Amino acid sequence: MDRLTILIIIPVLTVLALIFSTKRKSYRVIAAIGMSIQTLYSIYLLLEYLSIRQAGNTSEMVFTRSIIWFKPWNIRYEIGVDGIAVAMILLTSIVTVSGVFVSWRIKDLPKEFFVSLLVLATGVFGFFISLDLFTMFLFYELAVIPMYLLIGIWGSGPREYAAMKLTLMLMGASALLLVGILGLYMHSPLIEGQHTFSIQAIAHSPMALSDQLFFFPFVFIGFGVLGALFPFHTWSPDGHASAPTAVSMLHAGVLMKMGGYGVFRVALYLMPEAAHEMSWFFLILAGGSIMYGAFGALRQTDLKYINAYSSVSHLALVLFALLMMDAVSWTGSVLQMISHGLITALFFALIGMIYERTHTRDVTKMGGLMKVIPFIAMMYVMVGMASLGLPGMSGFAAELTIFVGAFQHSGVLERVFTVIAVLSIVVTAVYILRVVGKMLMGPIKTESFYHMDKARWYEKTAAILLLACILGIGIFPNWLYKLIRESVEPMIKLIQ
Repeated sequence: MDRLTILIIIPVLTVLALIFSTKRKSYRVIAAIGMSIQTLYSIYLLLEYLSIRQAGNTSEMVFTRSIIWFKPWNIRYEIGVDGIAVAMILLTSIVTVSGVFVSWRIKDLPKEFFVSLLVLATGVFGFFISLDLFTMFLFYELAVIPMYLLIGIWGSGPREYAAMKLTLMLMGASALLLVGILGLYMHSPLIEGQHTFSIQAIAHSPMALSDQLFFFPFVFIGFGVLGALFPFHTWSPDGHASAPTAVSMLHAGVLMKMGGYGVFRVALYLMPEAAHEMSWFFLILAGGSIMYGAFGALRQTDLKYINAYSSVSHLALVLFALLMMDAVSWTGSVLQMISHGLITALFFALIGMIYERTHTRDVTKMGGLMKVIPFIAMMYVMVGMASLGLPGMSGFAAELTIFVGAFQHSGVLERVFTVIAVLSIVVTAVYILRVVGKMLMGPIKTESFYHMDKARWYEKTAAILLLACILGIGIFPNWLYKLIRESVEPMIKLIQ
């Protein structure tokens, strides 16, 4: 069995173990063991990838495999990874195992919850290793569909409305994406007399400019909706607010990153001429998302909505950087996907811990929490500093790389939106510090807050794991920067 298929086999076997298990208390243990093995295997895969590169392998993709799946349409189970995909796989593993620990005390239908969560994770892993457009689309759908159940059954508030809104918007985006993928297929080079869904084959023989201009918006918007691109972002805040904690972690930390990954791996890489021609329009949308999300977060008082709008802003930085079409910006965009995935997952984990103890997410109703739950409060301060770009944390390394790359662009529009993007940091600092001041400092507003439980071992495990990664990237960013940059450079050479 090849190395990459194991990434799908491990969560599938974990799901089967859950299905056949009959002991209620064993569900969380099975899920935790399965995802811990997956995380360790992802680390092993990273080390194997690094050793291959150090040995002089310069292939665009490694660990590749291609098996015919449906011969009439030349659909293949074609897989492979570069440094970018390996980094996204590791991110997915870390966020998923953290989500399992955060869900340790889930009471309602725990077996079904963990099964749905791991099916979602399986789709994400498959998406990141796919080199066949149809296979990638299949795993994309596998990742999106469980969100309806996870929010509609285990969510809170207007959960059915949020689940339906999310599903309808993402299914609409899937329809657009399918049109774009079929367009790429019908205009792909002939291999043994058949068209192909192979990303690598299409990249080295792109379609005519007129065809690119027609299909590019379908693919960009199809993936952009998942990345919360304005004005298609409205599903995201409602979905975050109603989702259970672990689902919010995977939703913002991993699932939405599929949008940015799809934009550069499919839209920009396979239709580069159209990307250069139409980048100005989507740059306006991305720039609007950056400021809209920042000011939207500034106006909220619900912790989940604050983080949801913050995610709209920070994910727009990913699309903004990708549209600059240069190696430094693309490297920064991938760094931002990984950094934001860790930061927002930790944010939602801590919000879930706070809500479980205070039974409110309204910042105005809280105060003085630093005195009664110091571990959770200190973690919130740390991740808040990472979000606003404090040096020494992953957010600073990612955003600095994006801005350095963006300022290298000579276009007036690009320079203007770069200034706007930089100014969004100020707004981010305002809403982060406002929340920290109101919620954690000052007097305790409610008598019941004096008797809150301290952080439990499984909550500390999830929080420390995520924070360690945030600090690790912030203090030692060079290895990750090099890993991504080596994979970005051949892609940039091909499209410029």
